[in-house]
Amino acid sequence: MNEFPIERAKQLKPKPDPKTLVFGHNFTDYMFLMNYDAGQGWHDGRIVPYGPLQLDPSTMVFHYAQEVFEGMKAYRRPDGGVQLFRPMDNVRRLNDSCERLCIPALPEDVALDAIKALVKVEEDWVPSEPGTSLYIRPFIIATDASLGVHASHSYLFCVICCPVGAYYKEGINPVRIYVENEDVRAVRGGTGYTKCGGNYAASIRAGERAEGQGYAQVLWLDGVERKYIEEVGSMNVMFKVDGKVITPKLTGSVLPGITRRSCLELMRHWGMDVEERLITAQELFDAAKAGKLEEAWGTGTAAVVSPVGEMGWNDEHAVINGGAIGALTQKLYDTLTGIQWGTLEDPYGWTVRV
Repeated sequence: MNEFPIERAKQLKPKPDPKTLVFGHNFTDYMFLMNYDAGQGWHDGRIVPYGPLQLDPSTMVFHYAQEVFEGMKAYRRPDGGVQLFRPMDNVRRLNDSCERLCIPALPEDVALDAIKALVKVEEDWVPSEPGTSLYIRPFIIATDASLGVHASHSYLFCVICCPVGAYYKEGINPVRIYVENEDVRAVRGGTGYTKCGGNYAASIRAGERAEGQGYAQVLWLDGVERKYIEEVGSMNVMFKVDGKVITPKLTGSVLPGITRRSCLELMRHWGMDVEERLITAQELFDAAKAGKLEEAWGTGTAAVVSPVGEMGWNDEHAVINGGAIGALTQKLYDTLTGIQWGTLEDPYGWTVRV
């Protein structure tokens, strides 16, 4: 295992009340940093007190958005230990994003050891209240102080952490989502399958429009024909229609979610009929009218599984399962969170102890 030096903080922060955690607001005492320079590679991994980064105004990430990130969690087990969920999948997806953004790949073992080392140092920050966890945000930014559209020659890998509760204020209660007709999130050949900030910046306008109409998230259509469902804002999306589960296939403009993959693997293990394919918005609303749209839910690291109780599209509205969480959605949520928090056995080898 790779080891990293630790610069100890002069004063530790008071920890927030675990019963009132707000997602992404309270950050821990330390962060992990590692530099990349052309000709030297990744070097000088270290754990230092959490604090501001000093960057030149011309730093390339500010101007050309050459950056990538990940999202993952550490969970408090019933025995008091701490574990991660499929962390190597996150590391590999981060490197997939790096390849698309022309960022040098991280050595997988170094990246995973860095995350584990930081979580170990911050172990007291991992909350134990039901539904809480320590959110982990690894990211890489281009750090050349230079203007000009080309790949940077230097980068910074950083990992920060924050204790979190539920991602949505609704918790596990169903959310309302709106099909977006005007803006698009991504197109094939672009960066839709990566986790880079530009994808999320491009989604903000539609998200604000949806929020103004009382919806929690946008349901994106494909960027070419504007008719195929892709994903929900910060989540992949799945539907149970007439007994079969369908989800948009990965076409290059949809994020290959790790929670998505886990749900698909669970349902196939349970012997369910699951299909990854193109799905039109019209098909879903027709199914709803026919009484065949039985359940809908989003999947993602932040929310885990989030039931969808209502969908809006133009002047149409579809209430799903009477606006209540469905049995399959609940089973997926209970199974995944049980494995993540260590209250259920992990027969798949998904969890890694810190």
